[in-house]
Amino acid sequence: MERFETNSLALMPGQKVQVRIRSHHPWGVLVEIVGYENIGLSASIDMIQQFSQTTSSHDELLALFPPVGSQIDAVIEQIHRWHPPVSVRLTIRPADLESLVWGCDFCGEPITLGPGGDALVLDSRSSVGPGSHTIISHRHCLAERIHPANTGERARALEIGKMC
Repeated sequence: MERFETNSLALMPGQKVQVRIRSHHPWGVLVEIVGYENIGLSASIDMIQQFSQTTSSHDELLALFPPVGSQIDAVIEQIHRWHPPVSVRLTIRPADLESLVWGCDFCGEPITLGPGGDALVLDSRSSVGPGSHTIISHRHCLAERIHPANTGERARALEIGKMC
């Protein structure tokens, strides 16, 4: 038995992906992430949550649903790896496609995931069992929570992923 599902680890919040629309539902659409079709994950776009506040009628909202079979850009909002299948929630809001803003799991303040952002994406796992949890953090929020004596790890938290 595999302790951790590893096939989806290349996917992370803030990442832009291509998706294929598989089916329409009253709340939104089920999709498959192109390149990840055979790894056993569930992916969806909650159209009501994303667009009901900006549309004036149900028909206007339904018109925003991408056609079944079409392939579109999306951005990963959340990934849940508690238990199989991995669940991926995506967004297609135009602003999110440019740069996804989310709340830091430590301080609650907004943080940008993607180009120009300062977010770190952490996957936490137990040493005694399966499953994992994704945490979004400002660099400084993570660095502040690392013990001051551990200067190397604090420094790495402030620098990881920065372009040289």
